[in-house]
Amino acid sequence: MPVVMARDLEETASSSEDEEVISQEDHPCIMWTGGCRRIPVLVFHADAILTKDNNVRVIGERYHLSYKIVRTDSRLVRSILTAHGFHEVHPSSTDYNLMWTGSHLKPFLLRTLSEAQKVNHFPRSYELTRKDRLYKNIIRMQHTHGFKAFHILPQTFLLPAEYAEFCNSYSKDRGPWIVKPVASSRGRGVYLINNPNQISLEENILVSRYINNPLLIDDFKFDVRLYVLVTSYDPLVIYLYEEGLARKCNWKMGNTMDKRRLPIYVQVL
Repeated sequence: MPVVMARDLEETASSSEDEEVISQEDHPCIMWTGGCRRIPVLVFHADAILTKDNNVRVIGERYHLSYKIVRTDSRLVRSILTAHGFHEVHPSSTDYNLMWTGSHLKPFLLRTLSEAQKVNHFPRSYELTRKDRLYKNIIRMQHTHGFKAFHILPQTFLLPAEYAEFCNSYSKDRGPWIVKPVASSRGRGVYLINNPNQISLEENILVSRYINNPLLIDDFKFDVRLYVLVTSYDPLVIYLYEEGLARKCNWKMGNTMDKRRLPIYVQVL
């Protein structure tokens, strides 16, 4: 499924009868949506990086579409946009159509966006992506809709705030437990413990009960990742990518496995 970015070019395309406009059958990078199919959506094709098809660049160049990249080095994003005729502007410029940023925007910056400007972050999306906020929101949903409906996490504590509760639970079941930083990724800073004394309380962390009997494939641990594109939260619009990612551990999980070792995964495409 191609990545799409909503971009209402209707007003621009119809502003002059003398200007050449794009018909609804004209271009592979335009998909017409909305009432009477009058709203064009720009469709990005990944293979444009390799083919360097000039026809793909036409839309971006004709309508002078621009982008800026802020606080990140997204070379793939830059290549995709350039291949589709977008030109890059300075990070401080306010004249752009797409901002790709590595951090969340402040509310006052979001309020300055025009209808023709898009960013790659929804406000407060960290409520889902940060482990501490996700944990708190799941607890809130359990209180609102019932524990059974949202029993999707093992027993978890946010430390140091819930350190006393964790120690009380540990006294009843000594683990092992798994420790994760609240705002990290790619397995960085994750480790297993068998005693609260092994935990550093200098930063916020999540401690969860380690699942000793997970679902296995031929005695190997694994995980499956499905990727989605969320274009709207109200109404909720989600696109599910046709391809995903599966990872398999490089050793079997047995009764004699060292509980303090974390599995190393091998990606299987």
